Amino acid sequence: MTSATHRTAWLAGCIPDLPTPFDDSDSIDLVALARLCERQIAAGCTAIVVGETAGEMATLTLDEHDAIVRAAVKTARGRVRVIAGAGSNSTSQAIELTRRSDAAGADAIMSVVPYYNKPMQSGISAHFAAVADCTELPIVLHDIPQRTMRVLADDTLLQLAVSPQFVGLRDGSGDITRPLRLRPLLRPGFRLLSGDDATAAGFATQGGDGWISMTAAVAPQLCRKLDDLRGHADLRSAQAIAGQLCRLTSALALDGTPAALKHALGLLGQVSARVRLPMVEPDTTAKATIAEVIAALYADMESCDVEHRLLLELSRL
Repeated sequence: MTSATHRTAWLAGCIPDLPTPFDDSDSIDLVALARLCERQIAAGCTAIVVGETAGEMATLTLDEHDAIVRAAVKTARGRVRVIAGAGSNSTSQAIELTRRSDAAGADAIMSVVPYYNKPMQSGISAHFAAVADCTELPIVLHDIPQRTMRVLADDTLLQLAVSPQFVGLRDGSGDITRPLRLRPLLRPGFRLLSGDDATAAGFATQGGDGWISMTAAVAPQLCRKLDDLRGHADLRSAQAIAGQLCRLTSALALDGTPAALKHALGLLGQVSARVRLPMVEPDTTAKATIAEVIAALYADMESCDVEHRLLLELSRL
């Protein structure tokens, strides 16, 4: 019999939260999205997230959301799992997104705590139960109180996690003690993943299974190296990589996400820096900081691939 832990083994390590690329006409650039997916697969990730926080989900139409999920699934070809963002502050909308993600071929969905409405914990629980009732896909819960203005309380999470359909938590609270509190109370196989790049390393040391990362969208190889070093005795190497990633994470927090993220990927020639209103591009100071951090980051890397050479040129400008 397959153990619960084995069934969720793919939901671990560093999983990138990918942006939704737009072209000059403000349409989705599916070619660029496929390129982002291939880059992550080559770096060795086990799953990718599309249409969620980094993906400007709130600005996408239902048809656009379908298109990015289908494009990611087509590109992945079963090599990695595709997790589709399918959350909303409206339960009926979350159900619709979930059903459409299922039909588009997603391997799992990510469902965020309903935002803006500020529901009670009983309402949050009922919301997620209704979403689970409309699909057989695994569901990753997303707790990010700085955006939703409501926490997914430990007791509510534990009640939901009794169902094997809820397979994990993306915890964006920044509370690195949460794995210590929750792990003894959760069923085997339920995954705890940080959703906050700045505190992901601390979350992992307290028993987390990995992290869902926007930083990984820019530097997948470094994030993979850091994850590979978890549990090893090479603390110095881990600290060096963590320091590099910390500087990148700080730069990506400038002037909003995903605007800074897209600007960084634009410097790498991966996507256009275009974002949709109400997001706008970073200001001149933030752009300069992002360029400096990325140039230094790739200059420190041993490999001399195309991205490295591009950024060495950037650093000379």
